[in-house]
Amino acid sequence: MARADFYLIQSPRFKEEPLRLVCELARKAHAANLPTLILARSAEQAEQLDDLLWDMGEDAYIPHQIAGLDEDEDEAEVLIAAPDSDTALRPLVINLRDAAVADGFERVLEVVPADDSARGPLRERWKQYQARGLQLNKHDM
Repeated sequence: MARADFYLIQSPRFKEEPLRLVCELARKAHAANLPTLILARSAEQAEQLDDLLWDMGEDAYIPHQIAGLDEDEDEAEVLIAAPDSDTALRPLVINLRDAAVADGFERVLEVVPADDSARGPLRERWKQYQARGLQLNKHDM
């Protein structure tokens, strides 16, 4: 059964840099050998994530790349997709966009900003996933 995990940002570290949480989630997925797709909101955000994933500390190398830049992207454990790239879903999807992810994954991770005004659309998304029969989980980060 597919599942959706919502990660609510609460700690000061992630409030200041929400993309750090995305990198932590990608690191955990990599450690669990799960091919991961990150759906970035923009080309700029895809580049920010690319830079942050290089900067995870010496013992945390995560093979990653931005979709559409290289032919051997299937080999990258973490693929970052800007909105204009047409990239196939992977078993694990980290969604930073406004819309719910269509079917085709085993697990989707949604990062919920600390800002209350940004939480409304995510409540809607929770209901959409629930209506589709996904198993839902919430984590405070």
